[in-house]
Amino acid sequence: QVHLVESGGGLVQAGGSLRLSCVGSGRTFSSYSMGWFRQAPGKERTFVAAMNWNGDPTYYADSVKGRFTISRDNAKNTGYLQMSRLKSEDTAIYYCAATRSSMFRWEYGKSWKYDYWGQGTQVTVSS
Repeated sequence: QVHLVESGGGLVQAGGSLRLSCVGSGRTFSSYSMGWFRQAPGKERTFVAAMNWNGDPTYYADSVKGRFTISRDNAKNTGYLQMSRLKSEDTAIYYCAATRSSMFRWEYGKSWKYDYWGQGTQVTVSS
C-alpha cells in the first residue's frame, strides 16, 4: 500500500510554469506506475500524464503534450509534473495516482486502473 501527497499547486499567470510533486510513502513506491489526472469545476476527472515504474515509457493527453513533462525520482519516492506554457483551461485540481497493476499502453490513461490517489492540489491559471 502507498499513501500519496501532492504539493506545488498555486496561482500562476497564463504562460507561466509550475512543478507539482507527489510524494509516495512506503519503500515499494518505485515499483508503482504513476499518473496525473485533473478535474476542473463541474467536469469529470481527466487524464493528464502517466509513466510506468521505471519512468519509461511516458504518456500524455493531447491537450498537454509538448507543455507538460512527467518524471520521477524513485530514490526520493517522488513523482513530478512539470507544467509550462500554462493556459486558463489548465485550471483544475490535480491528482496523482499509483498502481502496481500491469497495464497495457491504452490503460495508462484510465483512472479506474489506479488503486491509490492523493488528495489533490489546486492549480489556477489566470488569463
